[in-house]
Amino acid sequence: MNSLPVLVSPYGPYAGLALHVHDLTIRGHHTETLVAADEAEAITLMLGDHRTHRVCRLGRMYALSALGRLDEALRIAEDLIADQDMLGGPKATDAKIMADTAEILIHLGRIDDGLHYVARAMALLDVAPRKGLRYFSAMSSLGKAARGAELFELADDAMRRCVEAFESPDDLYRSAAEFTHTELWLEWALRLEQVGRTEEATSLLDKSVAVLRFWTDQGVDTPLGAAVLAVCHAKAGRTAETFAVVGELLPRMRAAGQHHEARLLHLAYGLALRAVGEWRAARREFQAALQLSVLRSQRLHYQYELAVTATLEFPGDATRTVLESLRGHVEALWQLRLDRRTMLRQAYRRVELEAARSSADLAATSDALTGLGNRRMFDRRINAAAAGGSLLLIDVDHFKDINDRFSHGVGDRVLGEIAAVLRSHCRHDEVAIRFGGDEFAVFLSVGEDDARQIAERIRRVIEARDWSTIVPGLTVTLSMGLAACRAGEPGRELYDRADARLYTAKRAGRNQLAAA
Repeated sequence: MNSLPVLVSPYGPYAGLALHVHDLTIRGHHTETLVAADEAEAITLMLGDHRTHRVCRLGRMYALSALGRLDEALRIAEDLIADQDMLGGPKATDAKIMADTAEILIHLGRIDDGLHYVARAMALLDVAPRKGLRYFSAMSSLGKAARGAELFELADDAMRRCVEAFESPDDLYRSAAEFTHTELWLEWALRLEQVGRTEEATSLLDKSVAVLRFWTDQGVDTPLGAAVLAVCHAKAGRTAETFAVVGELLPRMRAAGQHHEARLLHLAYGLALRAVGEWRAARREFQAALQLSVLRSQRLHYQYELAVTATLEFPGDATRTVLESLRGHVEALWQLRLDRRTMLRQAYRRVELEAARSSADLAATSDALTGLGNRRMFDRRINAAAAGGSLLLIDVDHFKDINDRFSHGVGDRVLGEIAAVLRSHCRHDEVAIRFGGDEFAVFLSVGEDDARQIAERIRRVIEARDWSTIVPGLTVTLSMGLAACRAGEPGRELYDRADARLYTAKRAGRNQLAAA
């Protein structure tokens, strides 16, 4: 797990529980994270704080992924995607969930599925605001997913956008993104070196060193940055500097259970030991790094270094054959990158086409004035109404008088204001509709008691609004009829019952709700 912050959505009222879970994850204490998540999830469920509960599960997902328990992590990721309370919010938040899921799928070897989610995340981020924590966090997840598929160019672009998401050069998040960017360059350089592109590898390592030294000079340092710098030193033959960093940091990282940084330090130590001819000790360090690896892409780096060391320690046909075989495997994986880039372009095109179809469908079912659903949408929903939900019908009281007295332009503004209130009271699976003139409908996913509270809240908000800001003397109230859907009831009957109650409210003096 890297050191980037992973907070992606507003917490509920018991935010401290989620913050504790995520703090442990960020620090690399993944086993402790799972214990904290057990407690936090139980408490938030008991208290009914579903938003914080979801965010705690997100922290659990990160910890499971870092521990290599990918099947369990994927189950949580799929739950989060299916949870429409979380999706349908800020585009960057949705994109982050998509990218996190993509990363897990890619590490599980489900490349096609993973690249599809990468494409969905990219499409969302194309239209998301490009500043702030949400965008930063989503881009960091996209970078990790791309890196998992060895799409290093895409990962590089994502990390650059992470850095640009914060304008202040001394921002905490910006420095965290820079440190993670250097780790990406390091991993990219290791793979380039394995396929014989040493000049490109050296260039990336030099870039990493320059960035890490800049932040060190600014007084900002992290174990991740120090570990990456140690590997860069070792690759450049600066063994004394490597030994100094490893000697100070490795025991501390092992003791703290920060395996991500410890793995890189073992790599640096092994490279430095091999450079001075300590082949047996070098093998020990590469083996230690291998034991701390949870992903196949990580293990391949250390297996390669072990093979190189073996050819130096035991020169001969056998060790050379093993190394050449491993190089052939790396070359084949490198060529697969081209296929994956093609697959990603195709997946992105499919996502674009799906979005275009959805946009066309939305236009066909939307009211031009208010942006709510139109009569076509109403017909769809009324025919799909199911037990457990409710239908709320609304008329604007004396709307003709408003048009006659103040103008149709004022009447249109009133309808727009009412539409905004209705929209704000709809949850993810609920829909507000204007199906004619001053007539509105709201399909609610709750039973009659909860629906009654929502309707009364809407009515009071409209009544209390200062309508004189639109035009002096203007007042607006609503009449409402509410009916809960019965099991097996045809949509027409549900509508008739709600409509009858709407007229009951009007006959009783308007500005009120009529329900059972």
